[in-house]
Amino acid sequence: MTHAHSHGAAGASTADHGKRLAGALALTGGFLVIELIAAWFTSSLALLSDAAHMLTDVAALAIALAAIRIAQRPADAKRTFGYHRFEILGAAVNALMLFAVAVYIGWEAWRRFQSPAEVQSLPMIGVAVAGLIINLLSMRLLHGASSESLNVKGAYLEVLSDMLGSAGVLVGGLLIWATGWSWIDTVVAIAIALWVVPRTWTLLREATNVLLQGVPAGIQLSAVETMLKAYPGVCSVHALHVWSVSSGRHVMSAHLVVDPQLMNDSKVLADIAERLEHEFGLKHTTVQLESVQASPAHCAQ
Repeated sequence: MTHAHSHGAAGASTADHGKRLAGALALTGGFLVIELIAAWFTSSLALLSDAAHMLTDVAALAIALAAIRIAQRPADAKRTFGYHRFEILGAAVNALMLFAVAVYIGWEAWRRFQSPAEVQSLPMIGVAVAGLIINLLSMRLLHGASSESLNVKGAYLEVLSDMLGSAGVLVGGLLIWATGWSWIDTVVAIAIALWVVPRTWTLLREATNVLLQGVPAGIQLSAVETMLKAYPGVCSVHALHVWSVSSGRHVMSAHLVVDPQLMNDSKVLADIAERLEHEFGLKHTTVQLESVQASPAHCAQ
């Protein structure tokens, strides 16, 4: 058996993700207190909905930042892959928090329809504008890293939902100010919650796939198998597994039944590893070669 792998500049990338998350956390946490006070003062459910999302943003950003810090710990004798999976756990926790917020807002909206509350539209508008600016700044910080890490993507989705929430609160406040219809506030709150749910489901599904060691998105197991079988001298492939340790850290292992002449060729494994990295981005691969005579059941002679 041989173990061929290579590592990119994951450490530098992870450190950059941490800085971006820390910046977004400072912006979001500072505004949260203002929005909670404003939601109480204006009796706005839409503003409370946005504040609840802002609260989950703060928690999500804190969890994501903590996950990155823990993931930077080196591998040891007990955790040979290190602590990278903490990032995926952070993404899953954030998704569950978003679902909980959506359920709470739905419940509160149902109560508001039964007992409408007077809404102070002008303070609501002012806070919504400030929230929109804060969220846009946070999104700018996280956007680039969101495509590289599920953990950061979870935090980015939190901030994105808040940005849309702030925009919804702003529109709702303007309509209430112009018409006096307080029920618009409740409708906006429900719309925010409904918008968040499908995106949260996507995030939870991706995180769950990693935790269940599913085949990473964008990689077809059959295509990997076809490439391995097409290699000169390979008779068959078995025990093929492809999974992710965390975002962008894909791993593969396989047993190849080969012509006996390949068993003593030192270049074969290096060549296969290079092809796997080039075609599928698999940088951490473990391939075991088995001679046809040693395992005749796997290859017709």
